[in-house]
Amino acid sequence: MAGLCEGGNEPPGSLKAKEQRLRVFENKILRKIFEAKRDEVTGEWRKLYNAELHALYSSPDIIRNIKSRHLRWAGHVARMDESRNAHRVIVGRPEGKRPLGRPRRLWEDSIKMDLREMGCDDRDWINLVQDRNRWRAYVRAAMNLRVEMGEII
Repeated sequence: MAGLCEGGNEPPGSLKAKEQRLRVFENKILRKIFEAKRDEVTGEWRKLYNAELHALYSSPDIIRNIKSRHLRWAGHVARMDESRNAHRVIVGRPEGKRPLGRPRRLWEDSIKMDLREMGCDDRDWINLVQDRNRWRAYVRAAMNLRVEMGEII
C-alpha cells in the first residue's frame, strides 16, 4: 500500500486511478467490518451502500487522510534549514537534461494540486508554509475536504 500513497514521480492521470483503487479497498474493508444488512422491504440480506458505510464510519476517508499528511510533511520540510537534504530535494530543481516525453510530476506539483483543490491559488506555497497557523488550517481543511465521487472518476 505504500506504493499507492506516494505522491511524486508518476504520470498525472495515474493518481486518480490510484485514489479510486484506495477508495475501493477502503470500502471493501469497511464492508467486512460492518457486515451485511437486512433490507426492511424484502427481508433479504444485502451489502451496505457506500453512503451507508460512510455514515457508519465517521472518520475521514483514506484519500483525505493521505492528502492532509502530505501537506503536513511538506510544511515541515519547507521550514527546514536550506542545507538539509530533504529541503533540497523538495524545493530544489534537478540539474542536467531531462528524458524525452512528458515531464514527471514532482512532489511539489502534488502539493500545489492539493492546495488548488482546496481553493488556495497561492503560487508560492513555501512562503505560505512559514505562517504555521495558516498552514495548519490548510492541513485541517484537507482532512475535512469533501470530494464527491463524480470528481474523482
